[in-house]
Amino acid sequence: MTVPAPPIRVLIADDQEMVRTGFRFFLDAQPDITVVAVAVDGEEAVALARRERPDVCLLDIRMPKLDGLAATRLLAGPEVADPLRVVVVTTFDLDEYVYGALRGGACGFLLKDSGPTLLAEAVRAAAAGDSLVSPSVTVRLLRHLTATTAAPAPAPPAPAPREPLTDREAEVVRLVALGRTNAEIAAELYVSLSTVKTHLSSVQLKLAARNRVEIAAWAWQHGQVRPGS
Repeated sequence: MTVPAPPIRVLIADDQEMVRTGFRFFLDAQPDITVVAVAVDGEEAVALARRERPDVCLLDIRMPKLDGLAATRLLAGPEVADPLRVVVVTTFDLDEYVYGALRGGACGFLLKDSGPTLLAEAVRAAAAGDSLVSPSVTVRLLRHLTATTAAPAPAPPAPAPREPLTDREAEVVRLVALGRTNAEIAAELYVSLSTVKTHLSSVQLKLAARNRVEIAAWAWQHGQVRPGS
């Protein structure tokens, strides 16, 4: 008899009660997800996350005491020995902060008005060590980021690859930046799913990227993808 996997444990941090209640109501209704902690500000989110060690932390960007960017760095930043998986929740008006969140260790982000289905998908992707990269969210935001010339907190330029990407790796990177899933990339390139995963592992090493969202951000920054692609 197969033992069912334990549910994905989630922390929700948002200063708006309506958002916290809505997120919790929907996520707790999922058979594979359970909300284990809810925070009303960034400081409480960090304290609860460190105590509860949830599988996924959903952090709003704008919160009192400590904003989502700072909380993300404390929980998932490059200097954190045992980082948690953080998904940053934002609105389109604040998308200039998204790249800073990703460089700070977030493994994904979504818009507050993306709907409950995408919310659950983001949680499941983060729990699996992946990131939510979809045309409806990530590509639109990354396009806007590359067109923004005066972000309030500009991130340092992403470094060049440690080694040049192969032609096939560059094609995989382009498709990741366009929001394709691994299965869609495999179908489009006529290769196996395991081959796509091998290319992505190689790309992550070459770009020093923590996840596929950073790969997508690098692609947009370096002109690997053009608006309208």
